[in-house]
Amino acid sequence: MPRTANPELLRRAIALATENVTGGRGGPFGAVVVLDGKIVGEGANSVTATDDPTAHAEVNAIRAAAKTLGRFALAGCELYTSCEPCPMCLAAAYWARVDAIYYGACAADAARAGFDDAFLFAELCKPHGERRIPSQQLMGEEARASFDAWMASPTKVAY
Repeated sequence: MPRTANPELLRRAIALATENVTGGRGGPFGAVVVLDGKIVGEGANSVTATDDPTAHAEVNAIRAAAKTLGRFALAGCELYTSCEPCPMCLAAAYWARVDAIYYGACAADAARAGFDDAFLFAELCKPHGERRIPSQQLMGEEARASFDAWMASPTKVAY
């Protein structure tokens, strides 16, 4: 059954984004995570305020919701965000297992304001050797030992 978005929840995300800018706290992005129609986590972009390049609004809201709910899997939750998520935030939403994402402004709107993440989407589609940041696998066999330990662990929590 298709979900029905709640415009008031998106308005809250947009308000967080605007307040973040007018309050001098950071970029024009806000997000809320909702469970059963109630906000369980919210966040605004705090990249420059915290010197944390991962402190995007969606990531901050997901972290807050996980803390509030006491669980890392946010199945049953919805993410409302003032702007279409960047690749990192989209991945975070998938890892959090939210049920739906609703956004206001699109990636082209963000690009016009100087937040162009199109190159990131393009980089992800390239083979490792063609990406802007070089990467090289080292010590694969030794590194796999931690996965062997994980698979054998009786205390692992699957995610």
